[in-house]
Parts: sequence; structure tokens; C-alpha cells
Amino acid sequence: MHPNLLTSDDDIRALLERTKRIAVLGIKTEAQADQPSFSVPKYLVDAGFDVIPVPVYYPDVTTILGRPVFRSLMAIEEEVDLVDVFRRSADVRKHLPDMLAKHPHAVWLQLGIRDDAVAEELAEAGIKVVQDKCILVEH
Repeated sequence: MHPNLLTSDDDIRALLERTKRIAVLGIKTEAQADQPSFSVPKYLVDAGFDVIPVPVYYPDVTTILGRPVFRSLMAIEEEVDLVDVFRRSADVRKHLPDMLAKHPHAVWLQLGIRDDAVAEELAEAGIKVVQDKCILVEH
């Protein structure tokens, strides 16, 4: 297994300890506050992370959690430590070019989301990857 594919508690803990800025791909809006794709990013904000919303839908929304919305990872000017992905496993591949171009330190596929081929490509590009885990639970 590629060393950038993180599965151990120690590796995941170390990743979270050095993470400050998290882009949330597939974040939902306050209107969907009961869904994990909103409640988990809200938890991350409350925990002190700098969260950057990157919704896939909601074209009229300009802010989520009081922060400006970006329509792609590459549109974010700052460096991103981690991309937290809330997309169906089948939809992850279409975001691969944007993730590779932005080249965050890590990509986190939330609980229930897995794409081994995409994870391998990200790992080969030097990006750490966590799959099928909830960042709130792990934090």
C-alpha cells in the first residue's frame, strides 16, 4: 500500500494536527443543517479550522457558515491543507483534475466514500489520502 494512503490512527492524528485550512467540496448550505455535509463543516469551524466552502450545487449561494463560497478548488487563492470531500463515490473521479491541480496536502473522503483508483492517483502525486472515515469522529 502507498505510504500516502493513511489508515492508522497515528497517521490520521498527525495529519489533523498539522491541518489548519480545509476546503469542503460538496458542502451543503444552512438550509440543509441536518445533513452531515453541513453539520460536519460547522463542527470544523467551531473546532477552530479555517473552512472554505466549495459547494457543487446552490449556484446562487455566496456564503456558507459566514465564509465566501468558491466554485472550484483552483479558484481558492490560498494554499489548502486538506480537501474534505462530501460527494458520492461515483462522483469523486470528476473532481480529480481540480484536486490534482490545487495539490492540497491531503484529501479526505468522508464516511461511506471510497474510490481506490482516485486515491492511488492522488497518493502517487504526493497527496495524502484518507478514505471512508468521518473527520468529525476522527478529530
